[in-house]
Amino acid sequence: MAAEELRASGTPFSLSFSGSGFLVLYQVGVVQSLLELAPELLKSACKVYGSSAGSLIAAAVVYDLKEVFYANAREVRKTLLGPLSPKCSLLANIKTVLQRWLPEDSYQVASGRLHISLTRVVDGQNVMVSEFNSKEELIQALLCSCFLPIYCGFIPPSYRGVRYVDGGFTGLQPVSSLEEAVITVSPFTGELDICPRDCPAIFYCFQIFNGSIQISVENLCRISYALFPPSIMVSQALFLLL
Repeated sequence: MAAEELRASGTPFSLSFSGSGFLVLYQVGVVQSLLELAPELLKSACKVYGSSAGSLIAAAVVYDLKEVFYANAREVRKTLLGPLSPKCSLLANIKTVLQRWLPEDSYQVASGRLHISLTRVVDGQNVMVSEFNSKEELIQALLCSCFLPIYCGFIPPSYRGVRYVDGGFTGLQPVSSLEEAVITVSPFTGELDICPRDCPAIFYCFQIFNGSIQISVENLCRISYALFPPSIMVSQALFLLL
């Protein structure tokens, strides 16, 4: 169902942002476009789901995060091995940024509306968290959802005393089975509501971790960009690719 039809019908709907790595700039571009062209769409979404880097995008409904992600990408590209360099700490950079721009009452605004996908280490099960008791607890949940083992380190962060890793492992495109209508946003071409369009051959799509990805050369390039930040010129093109 189209976004306009959802608003017109009054049907409750939610937004879902997939895991995206450094392609998160595409999703930031989506949010900024919606803020400029259809701000009521973002305001009326009853829930906002996010997985991995996509879990950070819900805040873009209120805050301009474009420069934040550009800055993080620039820092990573300064090292020879990029995010795999011992000198690079993605989670530390993200934590510093979150502590700086999240207001003290952010956890109150997020509780009940922001749903973060996590993968529990002890049993590999997906856990969706949506209630937070403090700003620090909210930040910890976001860090857990973004933690890719080895890539981000060896010791997973914890949320409420339990260790979690990247939510994309078990919920790449997080949604609730009880949701009647969800607008899905992903930087990868697939059977999704908002995503890049490469070709109409949707039968080449496959399902992975509750997400949809089309088999294409373009998507293979996007996967590499998701793990290793592209140049600023490519990043800006991703931001504008709507």
